[in-house]
Amino acid sequence: MVVDARTNVATHAHANSLEARTHVERGTARLALVAILLAIGGAVLAGCWGDDDEEGRSKRGGSINVAIVDNPQMQDLAHLTPSLFTDRTNIKVNYTILDEGTLREVTTRGEAAGGRQFDAVMIGPYEAPQFGRDGYIMDLTRLASSDRAYSLGDIIPSVRSALSYQGKPYAAPFYGESSFLMYRKDVLKDAGIEMPAHPTWTQVADIARRIDTPDRAGICMRGKPGWGELGATFGTVLNTFGGTWWSAKPDGSVGRAMVDRPPFRRALQFYVDLVRDAGERGAARAAYNQCLELYLSGKVAMWYDATVAAGLLEAKDSPVRGRNGYVPAPVEQTSASGWLWSWALAIPTSSSKADLAWRYISWATGPQYPKQAGTRIQGGWAAIPPGTRRSTYEIPQYRKAAAAFAQPTLDALESAPIDKPGTTKRPGLPGIQVVGIPEFQDVGNQCTELFSAVIAGRSSIDSALDNCQSIASRVGQ
Repeated sequence: MVVDARTNVATHAHANSLEARTHVERGTARLALVAILLAIGGAVLAGCWGDDDEEGRSKRGGSINVAIVDNPQMQDLAHLTPSLFTDRTNIKVNYTILDEGTLREVTTRGEAAGGRQFDAVMIGPYEAPQFGRDGYIMDLTRLASSDRAYSLGDIIPSVRSALSYQGKPYAAPFYGESSFLMYRKDVLKDAGIEMPAHPTWTQVADIARRIDTPDRAGICMRGKPGWGELGATFGTVLNTFGGTWWSAKPDGSVGRAMVDRPPFRRALQFYVDLVRDAGERGAARAAYNQCLELYLSGKVAMWYDATVAAGLLEAKDSPVRGRNGYVPAPVEQTSASGWLWSWALAIPTSSSKADLAWRYISWATGPQYPKQAGTRIQGGWAAIPPGTRRSTYEIPQYRKAAAAFAQPTLDALESAPIDKPGTTKRPGLPGIQVVGIPEFQDVGNQCTELFSAVIAGRSSIDSALDNCQSIASRVGQ
């Protein structure tokens, strides 16, 4: 049944989130995108857009199933789809909106899908190169190159490269992000503290402890288990502290697990101590959305996370608008440490509606969507999807609304150390907060469960590291 996004986004998302969670199994990761590739037959259609009338409406129409992550910008996308896309094309979009962890399970494990098939799904730089290499998602080169309205060359090179395999794009970016430190300028000023232009983690930790109060935490850091949750923020700390998950053999394959090495211990000890001393309440359950809520409500004074959050902090309805500063991701032993990520849309090779899916993707990730969204979303121009297209930063209204964070965001994207994220060579495909091997997902999920328990005070660092070393050592055996 086709469900109109206007009336079913919330209920459909809740129901399918529960369904997906019910089916999730822990075990060896199978990066095969089986969840969204449960073919019901269906060869990929290579073209055939259907004829449009003089107003641009498709005479044929149809419907597609799309899985997206539960972030504010995606909620805006779902809200605008009926009026800006469906009314013009007659293509109805049936959204399934899931939290990050559940979406990642759905896109990598067959059991999690519960038999549902998607025609487009949100993935990121961890999945796109691997799924593209293994043939589970479509190479978008021909579709994107032949669609002049899409303007493939407009995409920021680092983001396009992160979603490609052997130079071919396998996912179209909806927004791109690195990570940086966001902080309340007024809070630091009242405390007589000046934020360094390029802070170290040692400096940030000192500031966080100085401004921490019973009513307002010094800093918010992710603590929720998951390779893309706690694993993302901790991963960048690990890199710049000189640690790594595995060594790399000369051929780039996985060498020895390095969790038991001193740099890994120092990074985890630092992270746990900082969150316990000056972090948010309930840190072991906090993810991106929780930190966003706490920062907006004035309950934390600093936040290290995705650059995309800045658009929400400076949105026209934000209670902290105009009070924030933005500096690069803190470092210790490296010159840069910000991650590189993009929530992007891909087409499973099992979809029988690739033509309709591309029409949707071309609209949702094309250069026109930011211009359409800027006057229609609650947050205004500052809250449109950032970090993917040069043309976005040429929109006068956006340049004005995003003046506080536009350049720091672009600087973070350009300086993201994708080829050398740490101090030692890494195995697998390029990645910063992730290790580009299929097994990383399962190891990251299991080990961050252990690390989150340490943050919560339910386990010791010694126990967590010993168990994580054992888990990581199974890779490559």
